[in-house]
Amino acid sequence: MPTLADIQELLRGAVVGGETAAAGKLLTGGKYPQRRLEIHRRNYETSLVMALLAKFPATVWLIGSPFVTEAAKRFVLEHPPFAPCIAEYGEAFPRYLSATPAAGRAPYVGEFAELEWHAGHVTVAADEAAVLWDELMSLHAAKIFETPLLLQAGVRYLKASWPIDELLKLYLSESAPERLSFEPAEVWLEIRGSRGEFNIHRLDAAEFIFRKSISEGRSVGEAAECALDADSAFDAGRALAMLIGAGLVIAIQESGKGEML
Repeated sequence: MPTLADIQELLRGAVVGGETAAAGKLLTGGKYPQRRLEIHRRNYETSLVMALLAKFPATVWLIGSPFVTEAAKRFVLEHPPFAPCIAEYGEAFPRYLSATPAAGRAPYVGEFAELEWHAGHVTVAADEAAVLWDELMSLHAAKIFETPLLLQAGVRYLKASWPIDELLKLYLSESAPERLSFEPAEVWLEIRGSRGEFNIHRLDAAEFIFRKSISEGRSVGEAAECALDADSAFDAGRALAMLIGAGLVIAIQESGKGEML
C-alpha cells in the first residue's frame, strides 16, 4: 500500500506533469476517475496561465495575446510553482520569453517583461519613514563609508540594452504614434513605487551602480568603489546626498553589528 507521501507525489505528477495513469489507479468512486483527474490538471494549468497573463498585460499588448498565452502554457509545464504564494510566481517568465522565437522579432521582449514585473511588484509596497541627512551625519565621518543602508521596499534597479521605459510609457498612455523609431540603447532604470503607483527614472551608469549596490547590501564605500570603476569622476558624497534627499533610505546599519539604527 502506498504511503501518504507516495500518493501526494503521484497526484502532483498527475496535476503538474500530466502523468495521470499511475495516479488514476488510486481513485475510487464514480465513473471515469482519470477524466475527473484531468479536469483538475486543466484547472491547474489554466489558473497559472491566467495569473501570468494578468501580471504581464503590457507584454501582451506589445507582442500579442496568442504568443504570450502559448509561451505561458509552456512555462507552466516547465516551471511549476515552488512557493505557496501565487503573487511570486512568474519571476523567471521574462527570461523565458527572451529565449522564445518571438525574441528574434522583438529582442527587447524579455527586458520589457522584466520591467513590467518590477513595476507590478513595487506598486504593492508601502513607503516607510526616510532617514534624514542629519541622522547620517551623526555618525563618525570615518564610519559613514563603512555603513550599509536599507532602502525602501518599493525600489528596483534594471539595466537594459533597449529604451524599454519608452515602450511602457506608450502602453500606459494608451496611445500609439504613427511612427516609432526604436533602436538599441543602454538605459539604467530605477523603478520606484508605493500604494498602487510607480515611477521610472533614468540614471547614469555610475549612479545606477552605486544605488543598485546599496540595494544589494553593500556598504556606502563598497558601492562607491563599484561606481568609480564605471566613472572615475563619480562623486560619492553628492550621490549619497541625492539618495538621502530622494527619501530612499529608511535605515542605517551599524557596521559589523547587523543592527539597524
